[in-house]
Amino acid sequence: QDPKHLPVPSHESPLSLLSASEERKVDYILCYKSKKRRASKHRLSISSNGDIPLQSQGGPAGDIEDSKLTEEEKALMREDFEAGLVEAGLQIEHDKEVRVYFLQCFHSGFFLRRINSLIARRVYDSAFPLHDVSITDILLHDEWANYGVMHKYQPVDLIRKYFGEQIGFYFAWLGVYTQLLIPPSVLGIIVFLYGIFTVDTNVPSQETCDDNLNITMCPLCDGVCDYWRLSTVCSLARASYLFDNGATVLFAIFMSLWAACFLEHWKRRQMCLKHSWDLTSLEDQEVLKPLCIFVTFSAVFGVAVYRICMLSVWSMNPDPEAKASVRMTVTTTGIILNMLVVLVLEEVYGAIAVWLTELELPKTTEEFEERLIVKSFFLKSMNAFAPIFYVAFFKGRFAGRPGDYVYVFGDYRMEECAPPGCLIELCIQLSMIMLGKQLIQNNVFEVLIPKLKKMYRTMQEEKVKKRESENNEEKEEEKRPKQQLDKDYVLEPFEGVGSEYMEMIIQYGFVSLFVASFPLAPAFALLNNVIEIRLDAAKFVTEIRRPDAVRCKDIGIWYNILCGISKFSVITNAFVISFTSEFVPRMIYQYMYSTNGTLNGYTDHSLSYFNVSNFPPGTAPTTTLITGVSTCRYKDYRDPPWKPDAYTLSKEYWSVLAAKLAFVIFFQNLAMFLSMLVAWMIPDVPRSLREQLKKENMMLMEFLLNQDQEAQAKSHAQKGPNPSRTLPSARKIPGV
Repeated sequence: QDPKHLPVPSHESPLSLLSASEERKVDYILCYKSKKRRASKHRLSISSNGDIPLQSQGGPAGDIEDSKLTEEEKALMREDFEAGLVEAGLQIEHDKEVRVYFLQCFHSGFFLRRINSLIARRVYDSAFPLHDVSITDILLHDEWANYGVMHKYQPVDLIRKYFGEQIGFYFAWLGVYTQLLIPPSVLGIIVFLYGIFTVDTNVPSQETCDDNLNITMCPLCDGVCDYWRLSTVCSLARASYLFDNGATVLFAIFMSLWAACFLEHWKRRQMCLKHSWDLTSLEDQEVLKPLCIFVTFSAVFGVAVYRICMLSVWSMNPDPEAKASVRMTVTTTGIILNMLVVLVLEEVYGAIAVWLTELELPKTTEEFEERLIVKSFFLKSMNAFAPIFYVAFFKGRFAGRPGDYVYVFGDYRMEECAPPGCLIELCIQLSMIMLGKQLIQNNVFEVLIPKLKKMYRTMQEEKVKKRESENNEEKEEEKRPKQQLDKDYVLEPFEGVGSEYMEMIIQYGFVSLFVASFPLAPAFALLNNVIEIRLDAAKFVTEIRRPDAVRCKDIGIWYNILCGISKFSVITNAFVISFTSEFVPRMIYQYMYSTNGTLNGYTDHSLSYFNVSNFPPGTAPTTTLITGVSTCRYKDYRDPPWKPDAYTLSKEYWSVLAAKLAFVIFFQNLAMFLSMLVAWMIPDVPRSLREQLKKENMMLMEFLLNQDQEAQAKSHAQKGPNPSRTLPSARKIPGV
């Protein structure tokens, strides 16, 4: 259509997506700040009827170094860029002057890279396509971004058409992941219920709770800590059994198979989406490598020092009840502190990952994003999992023994695990960090903070309009009713799906890496994800600007990260069962040392003796409520003081250690073999898709063969018969 014959523009168009007339639909917004109209006031450039949207994200950080441009230079750069859009066939309309250029050919990556550079250099403030209210309000909201449709499948094809393949793949993957969490959630609840129903028959916890055994334990700290009865940790022993029983071993093996099934199922689903979305011709992306964890381990060490110090300080309390609960108090406060540190450092590590990636000066936006993903995942995963790794594999391993403890800062003993083991503390730590992280992220970072930012931007705009109105500087265009472009401008800018993936990948790590210690993790993840899908959907539809449609062939490097976590989870669960739980020591006692083949006497067998007269000076309890103590007990396998090699590691210790290592090897090889078997048995391409591809290739071969035959027949009719020429043979079609 010739711009000269366009209708007269009307700013009161009933449909907010329309610009100058109802015949021209606004597709894309370019925002920049005009000095003449105060620094905070934005101006709008509108590209209409676009096929491929502009990239609103900033590119590699090398362009930011040139961001200190004068307003005149920025204006010249805008004029030059918009002139290029006009030459390419686009149609542009400023919010005051109606100049329209139709968008004909925006498939070139040159314009995408150019707008990235201009945004990075502050020539444009932002760039984004408009929300189509006819789609968001009717289809996406009613069928997707609505808590009332939690039981329905997501309209993945509609999501892809509206937001692009990148976001479509994210929600498709999240849907598959959430759906496949149902089996492990149900089985994990069954394992937990099994522990509840059988805890009263568990011999070790019964012996721990038996006051008649009168087992006196060694002090938890030097000087101020008193002797204590083993029966005081009765509730801890019973709670530990809920997660440390024979069923958890089978559940850990099942989760290894589940991880393999999940990855294979997603590959099949991804192949179907690639075929239906016509993405088979896109190129693969390369995988990069990670880097520095000093700050994370420093934070973990700091929390450990906090627990060590507070154990000594609170043990000075003269109240017997306070002394009895000192271990649980220190553990609980330490876990809460750990959770807060994890949340704070996660935000810090996000900024550090961006800074480190910018230092590398990647050449393309894709390379920048991949490197940023790897660095962010490495730093944030270490931040989330380091406290759990410490409790699972390091706490109590290097504490020493009574009379020969290991000290930090000269006076403070290394912390130890409770007699029932560190598994219950690992379970509490995992549940607190996992649940706290999800609840705070969902309610604060994904809901509250975006709303506050939107509110702040709206208030700033209102202040500017009020000030200009008072100074009689209000423009006529500001008197018009709010259009969709005004509503979208105050929304939160889209910052990519990396944070959404990161949250779910970290959750997948919680579900798979330490599931042997917390079988309820899949159930909590399932409940979170059912809400997360609709929460993210509502955020994309109503809280953030419509993102540019990014074309991609799969979920990219995230799949490699998932595979790495799945393989690593086999190792971590094997070590958790062997070295953190009491499963292997109980089995060794039952089949090697028990007189009747049961666990009777296991508690006494797992505790060593210490003669209190062997305490170094100043380390024995100064005051005690338990009199007549000549020997105390501690958790370890060491020879008693009446043997020639007193306090040396006993033969039972070496038997248990050998069995633990053997179990790790057996579990790891069994789980890996079963996972590989599952991956081999499940084809990457579903049979229905394989048959469809075969039919399509056969039809293509038949079409090409007919084309050749028709061309030869036509040539033969024009030139006359030629007996030396024959029909061509069928050509080999790639992929057939």
